[in-house]
Amino acid sequence: MFIYTLKRLLQTIPVLIGVTLVVFLMMHLIPGDPAQIMAGERASEEQIELTRDRLGLNDPLPVQYATFVGNAIQGDLGNSIRNGRAVTTEIGTRFWVTVELAFYSTLLSIFMGLMAGIISATRRNSPVDMFIMVFALFGLSMPNFWLGLMLIQYFALNIDWLPVSGWGSPQALILPVITLGTAGAAIIARMTRSSMLEVIHQDYIRTARAKGVKERYVIYKHALRNALIPVVTVVGLQFGALLGGAVLTETVFAINGLGRLVVDAIGQRDFPIVQGSVLVLALLFVLVNFLVDISYRFLNKRIELD
Repeated sequence: MFIYTLKRLLQTIPVLIGVTLVVFLMMHLIPGDPAQIMAGERASEEQIELTRDRLGLNDPLPVQYATFVGNAIQGDLGNSIRNGRAVTTEIGTRFWVTVELAFYSTLLSIFMGLMAGIISATRRNSPVDMFIMVFALFGLSMPNFWLGLMLIQYFALNIDWLPVSGWGSPQALILPVITLGTAGAAIIARMTRSSMLEVIHQDYIRTARAKGVKERYVIYKHALRNALIPVVTVVGLQFGALLGGAVLTETVFAINGLGRLVVDAIGQRDFPIVQGSVLVLALLFVLVNFLVDISYRFLNKRIELD
């Protein structure tokens, strides 16, 4: 286990380097001059040039990238071009909001997806199975920003049950979590159904039923546990996807999360904010996938990690 953990940690290094390099280059390909944005529309060319020198934007791109990586290793992600505040401070005020949104949405996706997938698999080709799969397809195909707007229109404006926007109160969590978690629930439901259908036709399931084991125990103790491995993989990927997909949901519901911070920073050409935020999200995504890989060993003792 120690050797496997060490190997996985070493494998994250090239991934993070690749992510930071791609984001760094893409930010410099976007039209616009951050120095001019910071200096103001009425700034002279001399003032803009002084701003560029102060920000280090006149240095060659390899030098700028090496400076960013070197500082990031020491925990310094630089300062925001927009307001001069430390990037770590800017991210710290928004990070947990996005993580909380993604976490609750993942929990909703797991609960809805597992229940729907199990019911669909145990009632294969029945009207219930067809209804669940059609509903899952609808949930998978539906843009989350459209769903968010429809939920706001009905539950917030028409019947006035829930707040239109904001974050923090239990009522404010409901609509954003449903909006972000619906697509994930659809994916988990389809994967659970497929995995369960493969497992429930195995010999050991038939043996358990022949011994008179209650159907509830056959499904939840024997079949589900062995069907969970591909589902856990999907859950890990979905959590990472929700971190990135929270951008639209945070915009629709006016939530001051990390996704919204990145969108605003891109519009203002705030390179340090964008690079630092993407680096933090990449680290979190890698960590989640690492935990998913470790969980395989607990779900099935026969799996060897090497």
